[in-house]
Amino acid sequence: MTTRRTRPASRPPEGTPPPAELARQARAVLADAVRIARWAAVHRETGPAAPTAARPATATERAAQALGLTVDQVRAGWDRARLAGLVELHGDTARPGWRLRAWDRDDTAVLRGWVALFDAWSLVHPAPDGAATAAVAEVVEAVPQVLSLLQLSAGPVQVPALLDLLQQRVAELREERCEVPDGPRPQPLPGPDSLALLLDWALDGLGAVGALTLGAGHATLTPLGNWAVWVKLEQICVAAQSPAGHIEQSAEDMLRACARLTPGPARTEYRAWLAARTVGSAVTELLAVARGDDALLRGLAFEALRVVGGAAEADVRAVADEVPLRPYALLWLAEHEGADPDEATEVLTREEATWLWVDTAAAVADHGESTLLVRHLDSAVQGTVPALLDEVRAVNHPRTVQVLVALAAAHPDPALAKAVRRAAFQVHTGGA
Repeated sequence: MTTRRTRPASRPPEGTPPPAELARQARAVLADAVRIARWAAVHRETGPAAPTAARPATATERAAQALGLTVDQVRAGWDRARLAGLVELHGDTARPGWRLRAWDRDDTAVLRGWVALFDAWSLVHPAPDGAATAAVAEVVEAVPQVLSLLQLSAGPVQVPALLDLLQQRVAELREERCEVPDGPRPQPLPGPDSLALLLDWALDGLGAVGALTLGAGHATLTPLGNWAVWVKLEQICVAAQSPAGHIEQSAEDMLRACARLTPGPARTEYRAWLAARTVGSAVTELLAVARGDDALLRGLAFEALRVVGGAAEADVRAVADEVPLRPYALLWLAEHEGADPDEATEVLTREEATWLWVDTAAAVADHGESTLLVRHLDSAVQGTVPALLDEVRAVNHPRTVQVLVALAAAHPDPALAKAVRRAAFQVHTGGA
């Protein structure tokens, strides 16, 4: 018999300021973003960088005049406010995010907002003109190694040493990709001058979000940056101790494994899997699974996206127009905006709720027991079986026939089973 060895909880590096001081520093970094977010929330603008035809004087100019900032400062602050989760866009209206509402009283919310900005450093500071997209992506992927060196050094590190490490890490990433059978042929490594330019860009971007300071030919992590790198390393260690051991699997395989777990252990597994990936790639992979044919995995993918939280909002909002994902996306967004999970279904139209009922029934039919499928009838919004059957026929879910056949086979009431079977036949033949 073997036992799992657990690593004792570690502490931040020696000399790390207490959370309250870190939060104070984070508030200072995001001070302009908070001012702009509050201005936008009060004025219900589309955002300082997003004027509309109905507003000839741009919101950027009005915000700059009201806040005593330059137009460039307003644009930069608005981008930071969005990336840090301080504002949320709902159509043409900017609303305060939950972090903005908690900004003055919740240090944890402040630090999470700053970490979200830290994670998005490559969006805050655009890549140099003419830089190859593939090279930029490789540098972004290699930057955590550079940050680890800065943390281990506990002081200034010369830029040439960082460049050597960056070139080595990019080469390793290339080699790892070459091990994938039938993978794309790698492009030549960026030259030293190109990598040096991209390293300067990365250091400037990290400096822009308050993670490091730049001196004459060297870089040093700020206390915030030092703490953030420690947080990321802790996440990797948590991932390495994944209780069910699925962190290296694809999203689909991980979700299939989690289907056998109860909700608590499943969420633990989602967190471990997410911690081992960038947010963007994880969300993309989860949504790709959600678009598949397996209704159970669709529901589980959105459960995993709930663990991602606000960082997934833009992607979830973007898929809300896709019919198979719309009910799931609307429920996710409602809960993200503070709706009680038990009341979130009120955001769905009758047709969307019916579509979701069929999709969930398909998941139960494929993976559950017949008794669960019978009990699923009670969750229908229609209230009566005849009304449910009428509306189920109308939503054109691709699994309607299979669901109705399975329900008819499982239901103990012969008369009801017959009605359901008749409805399945009508859907199959296109009859009324």
